[in-house]
Amino acid sequence: MPKGYIRVFVWLSHIFRKTAFRSYKVFLAVIRLFRRCEVVSSGKERVFRERGLALSSQPTDQTNLLPPVFVTLAVPPQSEDPGSQPGTGVQLPTFQQVNEGSNGVAFNTECPQNIIASLTPSSMPEPNIPIQLQPVAPGQFVINLTPIIPTEVKRYSRNISVSDDYAVFEIKKGPLGYNEQPTPEMEWQALTHPEGALFFYHPYNRVFTDANVRESRTAIKVGRAAEKAYEEAHKAGVTLPTSVELGLELMPDDDSTLGYYFADYDKRVIFWFDDYNSHLLMSNVRGVEHESHIRYAVESEYWRHIELFPNNRFLPKDDVVRLKQIVMHAQAAPFSPDDIANMLMLMDPLMSSIDLQHEHSVWIVARLMRLFSNSKFVNFCGQPGARLDADQSLHGDPSDSPKNIILRVMNIILFGSPDAHRNALRRIWIDESIVQPRWNNFIDRLNSEWNGLTIFSTVVLAVDISFLAVPSVQGQTAANLVAYLSTLCAMGSLVVSLV
Repeated sequence: MPKGYIRVFVWLSHIFRKTAFRSYKVFLAVIRLFRRCEVVSSGKERVFRERGLALSSQPTDQTNLLPPVFVTLAVPPQSEDPGSQPGTGVQLPTFQQVNEGSNGVAFNTECPQNIIASLTPSSMPEPNIPIQLQPVAPGQFVINLTPIIPTEVKRYSRNISVSDDYAVFEIKKGPLGYNEQPTPEMEWQALTHPEGALFFYHPYNRVFTDANVRESRTAIKVGRAAEKAYEEAHKAGVTLPTSVELGLELMPDDDSTLGYYFADYDKRVIFWFDDYNSHLLMSNVRGVEHESHIRYAVESEYWRHIELFPNNRFLPKDDVVRLKQIVMHAQAAPFSPDDIANMLMLMDPLMSSIDLQHEHSVWIVARLMRLFSNSKFVNFCGQPGARLDADQSLHGDPSDSPKNIILRVMNIILFGSPDAHRNALRRIWIDESIVQPRWNNFIDRLNSEWNGLTIFSTVVLAVDISFLAVPSVQGQTAANLVAYLSTLCAMGSLVVSLV
């Protein structure tokens, strides 16, 4: 082929490639312009990004972009406007605003979690205190507050009697609303626990209580106590985050005294405006010296608060994932296999309740997290002397103590049975705390042993009676004595195994 034709062919192919490449770029530009015009015309303009390219050379306006949603276990704040939609935020006033007579309520259409996340500590507003209380004559209610922990809420031991009069309840015609009984002009909400217990929540002052605020006197008393709790916290210089909740409990011994505590959802703790010490919080754990250690006991009480009041809470994904990781780790620890299997079965259903207001799922997560937090406290988690084995004693090995002379004699008479049970109990009772799975296994083993003794004792008793019925044995005193002793022991074994 002549060289001139080759040059022309190469030149034409080069022109074709450049034309095709430019046409491709023009085609892409036209497509992008068409897509942008379509979006702008439909009122949904947004920024399209592709591998470092943007459709607009102008800076992106970030002011209209919503911040990420941070879901916590705190009950979302509610507006004081009855007609507002659920989920609207409310900026609560400070104490200075309340004392000046201004409620300081500002409505916001953002998600309440976003409002909490966007507040800085320096400008963080404090929760609203009750400002709708009915005027009460001075001295009518003398309210005293005492710090408590959620475990001291006597929900399960109130013993409230119900009328035993039988009467047929007349249901009016037509579909009824079946609404809750009204509360006396206070913005209290009646909520039902998944277990069936009735409790009340004040959404604007963020107060939980088991007290029956349907009674006017009790409602005013609880309201005054909430007002005093917030005021005392302010006077003590305690910083109250916007998500803080107040728990109040009527004390049974004093009608004018209410127990209180605050729950902080950012730090997962409870706190008070007074210094506090409690034997109940210590759980009989000795050697607690640092705040980093007692924190696990306080966190356990925080989960107890959520366990008592699980309604109207969104279930955060972080808490469910954290619980799942703990349960999977506990599978390799000395826990009961049945308990761990039951916990693992709950994990997948709990994942489907993430970011939803499912009080049953919230209650399950709170119950399990409370147990694991208490376990960390008992085992000195994060401390230099942390218990890393269930058999490890942190206060000295009790096996080093000398044996009692009576135990030595009984051990010889009973063929070493006391020593065997003593060693088994030593693995169960560690530092005055019971290892529950081992205790359950120990009781199951004892029950099996006693059932075997029942069969064995029945056979021995039948043999002894048959032996005593032989005429040639009746004249032998030693043989009769041994036979009667064996019969007595067999009867004793039967009685012990059947009781």
